Amino acid sequence: MNNYLFRSLMFVPGHNEKLLASASKSNADVLLFDIEDSVQPIANKQVARDKISEWISNGNFDNYYVFPRVNDRESGQLLKDIYQLTIDGVHGFMYPKSQTGRDVYFFAKLLETMEYEKGIPIGTFKIIPLIETAAAVMNVQDICQASKRVVAIAFGCEDFVADLGGIHDHEGQSIYTPRAIIAMAAKANNVLPIDTVHINIHDLEDLERNLIIAKNLGFEGMLTLHPKELPLVHKYFSPSAKEISDAKEMLGLFDKAVKDEKGVAVINDRFIGPPMVYAAKKLLVKAKIIAKKTK
Repeated sequence: MNNYLFRSLMFVPGHNEKLLASASKSNADVLLFDIEDSVQPIANKQVARDKISEWISNGNFDNYYVFPRVNDRESGQLLKDIYQLTIDGVHGFMYPKSQTGRDVYFFAKLLETMEYEKGIPIGTFKIIPLIETAAAVMNVQDICQASKRVVAIAFGCEDFVADLGGIHDHEGQSIYTPRAIIAMAAKANNVLPIDTVHINIHDLEDLERNLIIAKNLGFEGMLTLHPKELPLVHKYFSPSAKEISDAKEMLGLFDKAVKDEKGVAVINDRFIGPPMVYAAKKLLVKAKIIAKKTK
């Protein structure tokens, strides 16, 4: 069972000191320090590496999972990114434009070489591939299986729609199928599915509508752009008090049925079968991780 707590993964432009300071006071689970799309012009990419390294080394982000988003393999910047940021305080990297499993395998081997050269235990740095093209969606199963370093996969809907030549409609019909495929592939391979960003950060009503869809599809978290999104995101990707209570009751009734040698247990006129027991146990594990984090 994958026990990482990745409810909210917030992008933070790595060259922007004001936003780095804001991120250090946020309650995001994961900070995605960006060296890619939001860092322009190219000269700012080295500024971003320096600032990210400095802020991490100063202990500003000790209570977060830290996954810088590096540049893609065709950019000429990737080696510089990982050479400077394979350091204590970084847990892994978000890898953009992951088209196939071979792309992720290549990146995993690059990390392995860097770990070996620096005397870091092999496998230290994890990977979150970003699924943002039609090819990536079609190859998502291979991407999940490309390396044991893959702990989550995340959907980038805007790049996907642009690559597809489609339209990101308000109802989300054009991205429903890739969302479902990504969530299923992740769960089939014991990695966490992370839903796409919500572009209009000021429309919290629409954010909530999308969170309901994401939770129904099986996503475990969402990419975010602003701290104001975090309360809603955490609400939907955290078990509620009632869900926790129901899960405990369900497991208690199931255990009693087993001890009494009864074939089945019943709760609210529903039979309690193995899938429900499995889901209840997963929910309680997640609740325990959240409780530990919020102490």
